[in-house]
Amino acid sequence: MGLFKPMNDPDFAPWNDPSATPLIKVEGVTKRYGGVVAIDNQSVDIYEREFFALLGPSGCGKTTMMRLLGGFEDISEGSISIAGQDMAGVPPNKRPVNMMFQSYALFPHMSVEQNIAFGLKREGLGQVEIRDRVSEMLRLVQLQKFASRKPDQLSGGQRQRVALARALAKAPKLLLLDEPLGALDKKLRQETQFELMDIQEKTGTTFVIVTHDQEEAMTVASRVAVMDEGRIAQIATPDVIYEAPNSRYVADFIGDVNLIEGHADGDAVAAKIGRFPSSMPKMKKGSECCLALRPEKLSIAKSKPTKATNAIKGKVLDIAYLGNITTYHVSVGDSILRAQVTNASRKARAGITWDEDVWLSWTNTAGVVLTA
Repeated sequence: MGLFKPMNDPDFAPWNDPSATPLIKVEGVTKRYGGVVAIDNQSVDIYEREFFALLGPSGCGKTTMMRLLGGFEDISEGSISIAGQDMAGVPPNKRPVNMMFQSYALFPHMSVEQNIAFGLKREGLGQVEIRDRVSEMLRLVQLQKFASRKPDQLSGGQRQRVALARALAKAPKLLLLDEPLGALDKKLRQETQFELMDIQEKTGTTFVIVTHDQEEAMTVASRVAVMDEGRIAQIATPDVIYEAPNSRYVADFIGDVNLIEGHADGDAVAAKIGRFPSSMPKMKKGSECCLALRPEKLSIAKSKPTKATNAIKGKVLDIAYLGNITTYHVSVGDSILRAQVTNASRKARAGITWDEDVWLSWTNTAGVVLTA
């Protein structure tokens, strides 16, 4: 990996270092379109060599935030600086930023190497320097054998790598990726995620990816910013986002979750379907809250577990067999809870069937109590 510390190094966490200087500072940024507020007074720091994800549903403001970083939109209020320079009034072509579009935007009449060289020629680089840089990029994305081919002679994954090589050829400090894997099928998208991570580590370029795909963001990013209606709901590493969401919105948006609504009762959540102790700090008695439980943290059995801290009886409504896991939808009073079981053997599904009475159980530390 040369001089660059790989992102999978557990020591890479500049956001936890008070002395670290962010590469990108977004401070109090607001973007309005007439009376519509697309970005609402948001601030975020992004660090050098970080792979940062802007994640959220359509209309949440993630693409607007990316366009503000790239200079394709003007800020209504606030400021953005990159490498210590205020970007106010700096056009896109003068910023140390490049962008990779979802459509890839390759020139169909040009070969792979001509596409990669295009931006370098516009910069006025010499022929030898362009040739060496194109050769370096082809090796980086493993397309040396395809240098003379046109885009329509390549697969979707290969076109994606050409677009990435072209975007990296000018060695930007920041690369913006707009849903870069959206055009690929699921299996190829999963494979390409790891290729993208490997290329980012090798180049040391700061990547900011915009995506609505939770799995994609959780796979590639060092940190994830979950957005909702123009605001950042939570910024954290993928494991914290998943295991310790700060609100119902984040818990529900990331992965599958059971949300048991109730109120605080000492060190427990009191709900219609039961009272469930939690390891979370005590809250004001009677205050509204909910217990968030991931399906894989629930155990399911035909008989009541003898040592379970929390156990509740229900009836199996539906079963979804997904190969590696089986998901059980269990009716408990007015609620439907989901439990997931890893299929460690080929007959893992045989024990429990539809309309069967079952017991769900979990530990006190399995859930997160949410008040927002």
